[in-house]
Amino acid sequence: MSIEQQVKEVTVKELTKKILSGDDVFILDVRNTDEFDDWKIEGKNVEVVNKPYFELLEGIDPVVNHLPKDKPIYTICAKGGSSQFVAEQIAEAGYDNVYSIAGGMKAYSEHLEPVEIGSVTGGSLLQFVRIGKGCLSYLIVSNGKGAMIDTNRMQEPYEEMIKEKGIQLTHVFDTHLHADHISGGKKLADKHQAAYYLPPKDADEVTYDYNPLHDGDEFKVGETVIKAVYSPGHTIGSTSFIVDDQYLLTGDILFIDSIGRPDLAGKAEDWVADLRNTLYERYKSLPDSLTVLPAHYMSIKEMNEDGSVSENLGTLYKENHGLNIEDESKFRSVVTDNLPPQPNSYQDIRETNMGKQKPETEAQREMEIGPNRCAIRE
Repeated sequence: MSIEQQVKEVTVKELTKKILSGDDVFILDVRNTDEFDDWKIEGKNVEVVNKPYFELLEGIDPVVNHLPKDKPIYTICAKGGSSQFVAEQIAEAGYDNVYSIAGGMKAYSEHLEPVEIGSVTGGSLLQFVRIGKGCLSYLIVSNGKGAMIDTNRMQEPYEEMIKEKGIQLTHVFDTHLHADHISGGKKLADKHQAAYYLPPKDADEVTYDYNPLHDGDEFKVGETVIKAVYSPGHTIGSTSFIVDDQYLLTGDILFIDSIGRPDLAGKAEDWVADLRNTLYERYKSLPDSLTVLPAHYMSIKEMNEDGSVSENLGTLYKENHGLNIEDESKFRSVVTDNLPPQPNSYQDIRETNMGKQKPETEAQREMEIGPNRCAIRE
């Protein structure tokens, strides 16, 4: 058997299932160190070692002391080519079970893994985990009808689920105008002749038709009731959803281990008061029993054992630091002084989501490369 035949490819879907299942996974990332430091694969039982490709052109000696003998070795690069070369070098050195991750970090960034969260009246609520980007989107299914919330631009995983469950998609919502990833909401709605909704306060510069989303609006999807709750702070239009009085979909306002940032439209000082009001008054008045379902997560630590990302609202008021800063001036300081770097290409992404730019697919991929940066770092 040739070295090329010994090296197997693994898809990002297969890798994701291993990570979410808690398998021990060893990954050799051969991207440049600055790229690795900015964004890498994470997992509860994942070990990742970085050694740039150019240091391995003459052989694996620079990394050999890090390579395990007793478990599979997965190699990854930006797009899949360099990792295949390095995997062949490792196999040639006598290691078994060497895999190159097909499509590299670019493919990992685009993978969506569906996880069932729980039941709703007449059906179920599914969370799509974009593990390489930290984005979370939702499909509500009830009596053959469906609604999508915070859709990513990759349509195929949603289409597969819609087809599998025989769903008639009737509503598509965006909680706000996104700045860290390109929304697929309008495209999905148009394809299925579903109504597309967006908060009007975020839509001043939007160039396409949409249905305005207002505080207190109620929508019936099958037997399930979705209620809009105006919750500004991340953006001026940010709107949450209460589903069947069980779930609170918070968009980018509240996360499991952090809170949303108010500056992606250059309005940090202006919107910090809105953020505090939403978190300390509006949400505080809601039942503690609601299950919080955010639009992002920051770290693999926020994941449950089944790979889902959720937590009880009452628990978050006890454990989330961002919900426990009583002094208003200190809250303002924490929010404005701990802003992470802006998401990559965030202004181009905002303009794409407004319809002002229409980049080709490859350009959209490049715009989204990197981690999500929607949360305050405490």
